[in-house]
Order: sequence, then structure tokens, then C-alpha cells
Amino acid sequence: MTDEELKQLIESNARTAQAMLDSMVEARLERQELREGIQELRSGFTRLEDIVARLTTVQEGIANLLASLDNDRSMI
Repeated sequence: MTDEELKQLIESNARTAQAMLDSMVEARLERQELREGIQELRSGFTRLEDIVARLTTVQEGIANLLASLDNDRSMI
């Protein structure tokens, strides 16, 4: 193998190694974005659970109010 061929092989290997490193960095950033997205989803689900709980309380209150009204006077 000539010096020129060896030099080209080394440069090719260096470019390949750099491309692999770049790919690893990109994959790491994508994983971080996914983690952040999952955290946002969890937060959204928590808020949704809170809203459902509050709506359930309101619904129970309305049902109790209607039952109380029905006991006081007959509804048609």
C-alpha cells in the first residue's frame, strides 16, 4: 500500500468515525426530545385526571341538588 493510499484510508476512516459520532449526538438529542415529550404527556394526563375529578364532584353536586329538589316538590 502506498503512502497516498494509506493517507486516503486514514482520511476515510476519520470521516466515518466523525459521521458515527455525529449520528450518536443526533440520536442523543432525539432521545432527550422524546423524554421531554413524554414528560409533557404525563403532565397533561395529570391535569386531565384533576379535571375529571372536579367534573365528577360537580356532577355529584348536581345530582344531589336535583334529588333534594325532587324531595321538596314533585317534578313533572
